[in-house]
Amino acid sequence: MGQPVMQWQILAKHPDQLSNFYTRVFGWTANSENALGYRTIDTGAARGINGGIWPAPPEGQAMVTLYIEVDDVPEYVEKATALGASVIMPHQKLPDGDEMAVILDPEGIPVGLFRSPQV
Repeated sequence: MGQPVMQWQILAKHPDQLSNFYTRVFGWTANSENALGYRTIDTGAARGINGGIWPAPPEGQAMVTLYIEVDDVPEYVEKATALGASVIMPHQKLPDGDEMAVILDPEGIPVGLFRSPQV
């Protein structure tokens, strides 16, 4: 099994305003009705992937992250750190059962690791 890119995420200082910007520019829809108040974005397109907008903590920076589906998040975090990555968001289980972590690759680019219990 390959590890496909499953979604993108924008970390934003002003997520409501940014969500409004993207929905108005591209006609996307945003929905924050979930356990974390995360703004899921549906592009309405048959091709490509959907994503979301998440609030950045006060000390954080705005960024875009691709989330790659893996079958064992802690294992892939370990592989990545052994090859020079650093962890910026440790492995965690979300209220809906999904698991995730975010690493910085050796060039400093954020990469999300994601596992859904539905797979």
